[in-house]
Amino acid sequence: MSQNHHYDVVVLGGGTAGELVATGLARAGRGVALVENRLVGGESPYFACVPSKSLLRSAQRGETWEAAVARRDELARHCDDDRIVARMAEDGVTVLRGRGRVTGAGTLDVDGTACGFDDLVVCTGGEPVVPAAGGLADVPFWTSGEALTVPDLPRRLVVLGGGPVGCELAQVYAAFGSQVALIEPAGRLLIAEAPFAGDVLTGVLRRMGVDLRLGAALSQIERKETGLRLWLSDGGTIDADRVLVAAGRRPRVEGLGLEELGVALSPGHGIPVDGTCRVPSESGRIWAAGDVTGLARTAHAARYQARVVVENILGRPREADYRAIPRVVHTTPAVYAVGIAPAQAEERGIDLLTAGYDLAATARAAVDADDRGRVELYADRSRGVLVGAAAAGLHAEEWMSEIALAIRAETPLSLLTDVVHAFPTYGEAVEAPLRELAGHMQT
Repeated sequence: MSQNHHYDVVVLGGGTAGELVATGLARAGRGVALVENRLVGGESPYFACVPSKSLLRSAQRGETWEAAVARRDELARHCDDDRIVARMAEDGVTVLRGRGRVTGAGTLDVDGTACGFDDLVVCTGGEPVVPAAGGLADVPFWTSGEALTVPDLPRRLVVLGGGPVGCELAQVYAAFGSQVALIEPAGRLLIAEAPFAGDVLTGVLRRMGVDLRLGAALSQIERKETGLRLWLSDGGTIDADRVLVAAGRRPRVEGLGLEELGVALSPGHGIPVDGTCRVPSESGRIWAAGDVTGLARTAHAARYQARVVVENILGRPREADYRAIPRVVHTTPAVYAVGIAPAQAEERGIDLLTAGYDLAATARAAVDADDRGRVELYADRSRGVLVGAAAAGLHAEEWMSEIALAIRAETPLSLLTDVVHAFPTYGEAVEAPLRELAGHMQT
């Protein structure tokens, strides 16, 4: 093993969280090394948000697939590996290419080179979950990474999974002319969110020609002379040229050697962290941020945890608060959710008050000639504050931010009802449910 190099902080994994942690600490004067065996920057430039919105915007403009791909790829070039590494070097970060594995307290091996550290930050992200369907491992399939980087436009595409990424990519490819089928074992789309959100997208995708197979799972897949044939658990079949796996992600924790530090790991679960994003361990100062924690499944949540880690390593105590982390599906119309969903309130024993409003009733809907959408707000009756919200509508990810702030700040309903929104905007849609909730609190 090569001679040991010691750093104040070693960041294991160079995705969204890892990049921000390393850069933030280096700018503060710490000696930082970032270890990554793939692309620095991770999948964040290509994990649904920027490229899918770029492709959908191109579809709205009537652009060709070739023009849309060129626009998408031009955006990606601004955050490619070489540019990110160069920027990090300017900030003082040492990038070590290779696989990192903890070998003991304060030591890490990177492909034969030993590194010492005072603090270790694990930001290894997540990896796609591949369904255990017969034959799937024997055929070429895409994950979101391939689907948003390749130039191919399949004639027949099957999407496995009706979560955020599956819905986004189904819409992208349908918009450019692919015959898209989406398979979701649950009975509806976006199972983790309020039912109306999935219902809105169900209607939108079906109007675009997407064949939704809800309540069915993939049982078997085989190659045929004309492509692929998929057999479903309900007895149905689908023919395809390409399969896209969008069945969720799991934290990437295997092979890191964290057991050498006494870190307790459970298969399929993220690295446990406390409110400061510190990892309980028997030795050393260990931290984690991003997908690998199981708590930050979006790029913006990973960025939030990264800031928390940086502050704590620099001796400025800070705890993460996950009550108001937005969850966004970048479809058209978009789906936005924040705080707890109705099903979670029932699990937690919260006496939830619900009020909603259809966007068709807003003046802005008349301007846009689009009445597909709704907003729902959820309040804790016992405390008189908002604890959750969901919206499905054009640009919902833009005009719902004030609700995220209200949840985070626990703003009283009586104050929220006194906020005046510009006319005509979709933001007006929250006024009626806020007044309804406030009225319930007075009874």
